[in-house]
Amino acid sequence: MDFELPGDDDPRRRSVRAWLREHPDPSGRDLAEAGYVAPHWPRPWGLDADPIHQLVIDAELKRAGARRPMNPIGIGWAGPTILHAGTHDQKHKHLMPLLSGEEIWCQLFSEPQAGSDLANLGTRAVRDGDEYVVNGQKIWTSLAQFAKFGILIARTDAEQPKHQGISYFICPMDTPGIEIRPIIEMTGSHTFNEVYFTDVRIPAANRVGDENAGWGLAKVTLGNERVSLSSGGALWGNGPGAEDLLQLVRDRGGVADPVMRQRLAALHIESELLRLIRLRTVTAAIKGEPPGPEASIRKVMADEHGQHIMGLAEDLAGPAGMLKEAGPLGGEPGLWSFGFLFAPALTVGGGTGVVQRNIIAERVLGLPHDVDVEHRLTWAEARRRRAV
Repeated sequence: MDFELPGDDDPRRRSVRAWLREHPDPSGRDLAEAGYVAPHWPRPWGLDADPIHQLVIDAELKRAGARRPMNPIGIGWAGPTILHAGTHDQKHKHLMPLLSGEEIWCQLFSEPQAGSDLANLGTRAVRDGDEYVVNGQKIWTSLAQFAKFGILIARTDAEQPKHQGISYFICPMDTPGIEIRPIIEMTGSHTFNEVYFTDVRIPAANRVGDENAGWGLAKVTLGNERVSLSSGGALWGNGPGAEDLLQLVRDRGGVADPVMRQRLAALHIESELLRLIRLRTVTAAIKGEPPGPEASIRKVMADEHGQHIMGLAEDLAGPAGMLKEAGPLGGEPGLWSFGFLFAPALTVGGGTGVVQRNIIAERVLGLPHDVDVEHRLTWAEARRRRAV
């Protein structure tokens, strides 16, 4: 595994630097049209970039202070699914405005009675000529109040088993019959929403993929969601990371308390482990190998790592940490106070830590799906019977 990126003389690096000299303050549209928002996507939306090329572009954009558009659900989840199964018209209409951040997206998946058991959803979409009529409720919908479009899954055939009879739609959020109700968090912010559908008419042309085949596309979306949520800063790709906190401590002369020093060292170790796991994933991709267990493991680790960052930042602030305007060691408040209050959500969103550990146990360790409590089988016996 090669942990070193190409040097300054690499033509890919020189190409990005030349473009940045011509675009010293690039807009979201500039970055999207250059293929730098999602460089691994196929042209014309990306550059067909291999993993090393992607890392080079990331490094050069960071060095220049150029920030990609903030549209996490659109770029990270909706876009890859439309690329995978969307029609030519759907790709042409949605992908470039999505990449540029000109059109914000939300995700209409979870329901009050269908969270971890997402396939148990109750929202219905009934075909009526060239439209579907949608009725139901979604919850925990981030960015719904800003979104122009949402990715929606709804049941189109109630007679089929729960993992079948589901279809996947592109839903314009200004459609009559959609009501968005805010959910105010303990941060004081309004990130999540409840969304109600009352006789909402969505054109059949907005269905992605075949009717009743939406569960497979939902899994594509969820797979991209878990990768997206395990990358970047502590707050699901946003906000400060471990190195930001460690640098702040260095700038203020370090800390003398041995317990705090140990916690800072442990935070650095976690950060390095996550970085190396990411590079292992990159190395596998370069070799053409399918994704291994690293992505699932990294999602679990990244969520808890984010909580550790924010918890340590709050402790470094001392009694001032109870104030919204305080930062660690007297530093700028930034997202530290917000992050501490938001951090409990990290191990819930995008698949709870418990659910993710069950997936790892079953698909990586080969453990059985559950324990047969009625007959009190041992793990080994339950596994043997399932194998038979």
